Amino acid sequence: MLTTSRLALGLGLVVSLVAAPVWLVAQQPQAQTPPSGQATGRGQGRGNSQFPGGTNPDGSLRPTAPVRSLFTQEAYTEYEILAPGSESFRIRYLPEESRAGATELVNATRGGSEGSDVQVFDPRTGKPLEFTYGPEPNDPQTHAIHAKFTAPVPEGGIGRVLIFKTYKDDRTYMMNGEDIVWVRSLSGYRLAVLLPKGFAFLSSNVAAQMSTTASGQLRIAFANPSGQSNPVTIHARKSAAVFPPTAYADMFFDDIKTLYDLDAPETGTIHVDQTYSDYRKGAAAKLDSLGYLKLAALKVVDLDTAKVLAPVKGRMGGLSVPLDVPITVDTQSAHLRITGTINDGSYKLTNGDLVFSRTLHGLRNTVLLPEGWDVSAVSQSGTVGQYQGRAFVALINLNAEDEYAVTIHARKR
Repeated sequence: MLTTSRLALGLGLVVSLVAAPVWLVAQQPQAQTPPSGQATGRGQGRGNSQFPGGTNPDGSLRPTAPVRSLFTQEAYTEYEILAPGSESFRIRYLPEESRAGATELVNATRGGSEGSDVQVFDPRTGKPLEFTYGPEPNDPQTHAIHAKFTAPVPEGGIGRVLIFKTYKDDRTYMMNGEDIVWVRSLSGYRLAVLLPKGFAFLSSNVAAQMSTTASGQLRIAFANPSGQSNPVTIHARKSAAVFPPTAYADMFFDDIKTLYDLDAPETGTIHVDQTYSDYRKGAAAKLDSLGYLKLAALKVVDLDTAKVLAPVKGRMGGLSVPLDVPITVDTQSAHLRITGTINDGSYKLTNGDLVFSRTLHGLRNTVLLPEGWDVSAVSQSGTVGQYQGRAFVALINLNAEDEYAVTIHARKR
């Protein structure tokens, strides 16, 4: 979890046991088989899928598959638009790989873009990682980065890398006279776009947080709460204005996600599973979220290694965990998972209604209902889906305030 101070440290870079947890399993690909006896209908399209998405020849929409992922917005990407006329932009990308045993992470260059100046780092140590970049053997038209992990992804852990790369693409970055035009479909990630110094936004077609960096560059940050693509078009023009830095930390850089896995409502028990990255320098990571999550059966895991960490009390109060690799440089972070249970009256059964009502913190929160219950009301905007026969509500906080009250009602089938 990134508090304001944590965000400030992470943005200095401008990016930045063990059974598999339920959210980790949910990220794995799931086969989608039509129910027995159900007609597939026409317009199946891609891969003979029942729910292909996209459009029919007449322009009408084809249905997409039901929502099954407990969380979206897994990777963070920043696009820094380079000098006018260069048709180039610098990308900072923080992808993850959750498949146990994986030895590398593959990141393909989008068709039509030229990739160059690639750098890859290990976020745990901050050191460069071995990688290759070139055409794929089975598809020479596709170029990809193959970043080698220092060790295979452990069961219950997550592999991650920090990638810097430059793309040149005249379909994305063009000039209209002296104005910059930048257009790109950005799919399902937490995102930011940075203008060249001396330019101001004429327009941006996505709702976004805007700030000014320490170097005086204007920057927008945003996410699509449904996890779908963001077709972004930006127009910018030279400006003589001098933009002083603003104190607004990029709220979408924070990768915290919290799963509230509800037990039977008569028990009032909630199983909490939270993951986040901590960029603060030092030999220990403070467990800030325990200030609002009074967890019983607390367990802390280093997701880079799947090692269980023992919390200790700090001299200034609160709990922290010692890190095997102290954080000393901006390309480093600790990747932690906290689990435990709460039973504080925020979840109960009232007149036949399942009621979950509490203040949530951070960007991403998902509430997973017990089996056999259907959502009937949600006080905040959220996405409703199904995970292994259980309904869930996924909420993404698009406001800069770190906390907000949410009430969810459900009824027994």
